[in-house]
Amino acid sequence: MSGKVYPILTSRKLAGKKSFAVLIDPDKISPQRLDTLIKLSLDAKVDFFFMGGSLVLTNNLNESILQIKKSCAIPVVLFPGNPSQLSPHADALLYLSLISGRNAELLIGQHVISAPAVKQSGLEVISTGYMVIDGGAPTTVSYISNAAPIPADKEDIALCTAMAGEMLGKKVIYMDAGSGARMPVSETMIRKVAENISVPLIVGGGIRKPETVYRNGKAGADVIVVGNAIEKEVNLIREIADAVHSVLVSV
Repeated sequence: MSGKVYPILTSRKLAGKKSFAVLIDPDKISPQRLDTLIKLSLDAKVDFFFMGGSLVLTNNLNESILQIKKSCAIPVVLFPGNPSQLSPHADALLYLSLISGRNAELLIGQHVISAPAVKQSGLEVISTGYMVIDGGAPTTVSYISNAAPIPADKEDIALCTAMAGEMLGKKVIYMDAGSGARMPVSETMIRKVAENISVPLIVGGGIRKPETVYRNGKAGADVIVVGNAIEKEVNLIREIADAVHSVLVSV
């Protein structure tokens, strides 16, 4: 299940380069709008497409991925809300373990059930320590997971959780304020976590402005994920991509 996405993540991190991932919910995008998004993403040099949602109610997952694959070479990474959100057409799968909660089903239970299908898919599997951070509003992910998020001002809890995830063998850490969050993960929390782990750090949720993206990158986020803001205003892709790629880090 080795592949190309994780080597890209690690090589960009080692080079001090920040990456921008556009999050696409297949339930919320039409083929016409996806075509526009692909063209804008190519022009802006978007690094990844993350595909998925807490709930996928339609059969658009495969179709959306195939549409992307026919149009460009930007890697498509599954960001699933549950084990049924699989597609062999994607490039990789973020295999999420909710390390910020205490729901055993989302730590390992659902993985036991999904393992045969994941193995059979042939996808590149990226073991991901998933951390839900309080974004100031109830989110779908916190409701579905039945787990309280890490409080926004508890940087030490986030730090220790991320370190534990890395020591347990997670290949990336993903801090997410969740779709619809009123506020993104704080720069203070990002910096504290980034300074104490060596694996790539992904940050998303509640990010609406290029300025926030830039500050998150400076604080230590390696991949910055934006979804809702782009759903509302697709032309933000260029500004956000420019902000991500303008972050200079000495290595």
